[in-house]
Amino acid sequence: MNSSKNLSEASSANSFARFGLIAGAGRFPLLFAQSAKNHGVEIVAVAHEGQTLPELEDVVKKIYWIKVGQLGKLIKILKTEGIKDAAMVGGITKTIMFSDVFPDFQAVSLVAKLRTLNDDVLLRAVAEEIEKEGIAIHSSTIFLDQLLSPPGCLTKKVPDKKEMRDIEFGWEIAKAIGKLDIGQTIVVKDQAVLAVEAIEGTDEAIRRAGTLGKRNGLVVIKVSKPQQDLRFDVPAIGLGTITVMQEAGAKVLAVESEKTLLLDKEELIRAADKAGIVIVAR
Repeated sequence: MNSSKNLSEASSANSFARFGLIAGAGRFPLLFAQSAKNHGVEIVAVAHEGQTLPELEDVVKKIYWIKVGQLGKLIKILKTEGIKDAAMVGGITKTIMFSDVFPDFQAVSLVAKLRTLNDDVLLRAVAEEIEKEGIAIHSSTIFLDQLLSPPGCLTKKVPDKKEMRDIEFGWEIAKAIGKLDIGQTIVVKDQAVLAVEAIEGTDEAIRRAGTLGKRNGLVVIKVSKPQQDLRFDVPAIGLGTITVMQEAGAKVLAVESEKTLLLDKEELIRAADKAGIVIVAR
């Protein structure tokens, strides 16, 4: 991540009066909105039906609900509210692209121009379409830099030599998979790849690896993609990750320092310590 950009955005986090939140799934939008509120920033949220947690309504000043794919409506809401700065926070469940997407004319027109619909290309295109309307898209960590993982072992337990070999073995493979825009996570055991994250998401990849690895001694590796635009697509782990790892028999989680969000950071590390799971950032 560009450190100078981080410093610039961190120093300007308190300079916004109003800010737009384009909210996806999970707790990330909630944490973003609460942190922005703590900075004295008024948040206007555009949330996605069936994806965004309804609790977001309790944290933001205003909230509008749209269906996934209603890009024109999203932009109209932000412009009507006079929003000049916004962030895209939280993902959209990839599996819904085959069922619950309702693209409007602007979304259809945008997609028609793209050669591929992989994550990075699509998200970047959406961001550019919004910015054409005079709305700057900022990093999704602008109010949350404190949640980015520092380097080193974050838990009481540290990886042993065998686990370190699995991390070293899997790291470059995970980066290669990311470069192909397949996923961010792989699961390794005894220097063999048991599962690669694809459209099903991280949790399901870990569960599948648990079955294949007989729920014992798995190493989970989650990295950023080499071409990833960290404004709106930051790898994240949370309490749910630890729960799924316990179910699957995974003992180590290796993530990329300064490029991975630790959601509910203190609770996350406490849960990992209690479960005897190692979290290491490199």
